[in-house]
Amino acid sequence: MKPPSTFKVNLFTFFKLPSAWWCGVRLKYMDEKKAVATVKHRWFNQNPFNSMFWAVQGMAAEFTTGIMVSTAIANSGRKISMLVQNNNANFSKKATGRITFSCEDGHLIADALKKTIETGEGQTIWMKSIGVNADNVVVSTFNFEWTVRLKE
Repeated sequence: MKPPSTFKVNLFTFFKLPSAWWCGVRLKYMDEKKAVATVKHRWFNQNPFNSMFWAVQGMAAEFTTGIMVSTAIANSGRKISMLVQNNNANFSKKATGRITFSCEDGHLIADALKKTIETGEGQTIWMKSIGVNADNVVVSTFNFEWTVRLKE
């Protein structure tokens, strides 16, 4: 099954994740293996140091990982819950301009879902999202530990 259109995902964001939408987080590309989202530094999402607030970067980064997990769950046809159990981040450069976050860990999701469906036990996967500026310089790297579990 193919992933939903970026338009539909961004419309979903407006209604279900309004803080991310108002901060400017937008999905630009997604397939089963990769998701790309952008967010632009603006007055609305800045910190006192005139760069993008770390939490806005975190929303965009988490979005690239979570949208692939939620889409895979929807495509499985099963009732499966998902939750971030842990995360960590590294900030390596001031985030100004348009920041593009990419996650290429979608290949990890199918195995975790298969195992949780087969065993009934929760599974965890770590997924990384890397944010780069317009010059393709890494500004931040986020890691999210997603848990998936069958709903009863």
